[in-house]
Amino acid sequence: MNKTELLNKVAQTADERQLLARVWDKAEQAQRGVPAWTPFLSQSQQETANRLIAAAGYPRHLWTGGFDDAERKLCAFLPDWQEEEAFESPLTALRCRWQSGEKLSHRDFLGAILGQGVDREKVGDLLVGQGVCDILVFREIAPYLRQNLTEAGRAKLKVAEIDLSEIAPPEKQVKVIHDTVSSPRLDAVMAAGFAIGRSKAAGLISTGKVELNHRPCVKPDRTVNEGDTLTCRGLGKCVLKEVNGLSKKGRTILVLERYL
Repeated sequence: MNKTELLNKVAQTADERQLLARVWDKAEQAQRGVPAWTPFLSQSQQETANRLIAAAGYPRHLWTGGFDDAERKLCAFLPDWQEEEAFESPLTALRCRWQSGEKLSHRDFLGAILGQGVDREKVGDLLVGQGVCDILVFREIAPYLRQNLTEAGRAKLKVAEIDLSEIAPPEKQVKVIHDTVSSPRLDAVMAAGFAIGRSKAAGLISTGKVELNHRPCVKPDRTVNEGDTLTCRGLGKCVLKEVNGLSKKGRTILVLERYL
């Protein structure tokens, strides 16, 4: 199957076709004997790329974001001569420190980085803790950011490059939610997970602001299953951890985890 046939089979939108064309260019480069990798991809983009990889018969590849449980990852395609253990990651990490009294957020750091003219696809996860933030980046842009990323929000930064093994992701904070819904439809589960009205949830879904398992979903009546992830622009992410049958009133009993 050639490139055009693959894209016709897998791409569902013009944006997906453009993304997949770039991904496949990297796969073809590896087939010519040269290791190649994509930019950082979001979880939704990773799902799209995985569909292409499956349709192409799973060419040799690996996913990495610089540390276990990274959300943003690149896909590296390996030529026949290269073993996975010999792959040299193009990533590095920058550790930013500031006075701990100043509270900074993910948005503060992302804004500061993009304000330096750096493309989002060159930057991976931003791990913000108390007085410290580890930033995953391509090694090629690390010197530029070390020199120019001097502040975020209202805080002055001290930036140093660290080894990937030194990364210390902050512990994820989740809120466990026990609730019941009339049925496990997307709008009902989303309303329970994000503590909003069902009509508001349906509106967010229909306007394209919601992803189910990192794929856009505009159908409020789509069934949500145990283990599914819901993401909403502006509200965050929650996971349906358990579906525990029906209550005495015939409602579906749910346990969800919302990431704070």
